[in-house]
Amino acid sequence: MARSRATRLSRPERAAPWRLALAGLLLALPLTLQALDAEAADASAAGEEIGSETTSSDAERPQGHYALPEEGDIVGQTSTIIAETSDTLLDIGRRHGIGYEEMRRANPEVNVWYPGEGTEIVIPSRFILPPGPREGVVVNVAEMRIYFFPEAKDGETRHVETYPVSVGRMDWKTPLGTTSITQMVKNPAWYPPQSIIKEHAEDGRGQLPSVVPAGPDNPLGSRKMRLNIPGYLIHGTNRPDGIGMRVTHGCIRMLPEDVEALFEKVGVGTQVRLINEPFKLGWSNGTLYVQAYPYLDEEDGTTVERITNALSQVDEEVKGLDYPVDYSRLRDVVEVPGGLPVALEYTAPPKHQQTPKTLYERLELIAAETETVNVQAAIALVKRS
Repeated sequence: MARSRATRLSRPERAAPWRLALAGLLLALPLTLQALDAEAADASAAGEEIGSETTSSDAERPQGHYALPEEGDIVGQTSTIIAETSDTLLDIGRRHGIGYEEMRRANPEVNVWYPGEGTEIVIPSRFILPPGPREGVVVNVAEMRIYFFPEAKDGETRHVETYPVSVGRMDWKTPLGTTSITQMVKNPAWYPPQSIIKEHAEDGRGQLPSVVPAGPDNPLGSRKMRLNIPGYLIHGTNRPDGIGMRVTHGCIRMLPEDVEALFEKVGVGTQVRLINEPFKLGWSNGTLYVQAYPYLDEEDGTTVERITNALSQVDEEVKGLDYPVDYSRLRDVVEVPGGLPVALEYTAPPKHQQTPKTLYERLELIAAETETVNVQAAIALVKRS
């Protein structure tokens, strides 16, 4: 039976000593151990990451609209298409409702501007739903994606709509917290604040006018929704190629067609929750998945701290369950976040390539292959905890 997500903190206040030891051990896993796991992990991932939670009703819904699962936390499916001669990765992403960084992470070996005719392109449109209440609008800035949970009409199945967005760059961070929409305007004029006027001039881009009227040169696009946070909006754009990047002055920027669709379904007073969750966990058909994204800022933690945080969340999720976690796969996802849901259930390789099944057996194997970590002491520390 699928298990719903447990409530958890984004980052533990203080890591237990055994977690730090375990995180260090995960970082120290030798390459030989990785190689032994690779075939089994790849075979498992091939079936799981291209899995589907799409129902027959989803096929009738617009792109990016999915029925909410009765149990579990995952919607959509990862698929592949074949690029045509004139395609760019951005063109393909826009056609499938996927932003720039999402497409780039899912296709790291593909040229963004010229994928090449016949190239197989991964469409990463399978999503673990963000943690917390499934209501109103939720923006996950780490994911650069917005989720809208409309209320179902009588007799209808509840669904979710999800769209790629751009968020604030390093020096103009998108704020976090719970707010609401306070104003909605079609074809808005733009009144650039003095800070942006000054930056524009200092960058050698000329003097901005005090007001930019509605039209093709307006960076707000055709719709704006003001938030109850002074100076911040959800709005469209006249530069759609930038969707899915950290390029805004803190606002949430959407594709023209997406902002117009969302505008018709929300209203003044709609709740908007702004979160920063680079590490999402979710269940589907009894399997635990992780979906990870790069941290927005380097100060958000070292690699060891991120692995420790991941261990804490996974432990909380499987607490009380007899669930075999693949710790090396978890480590890989945290170190190189690819944005695709990855199953965390340990899958045994063929008998001639089997590796130790339990964490303790794996640690003992590491002890025999490395002298850089006091594994026996770490095992004792874990057992005592």
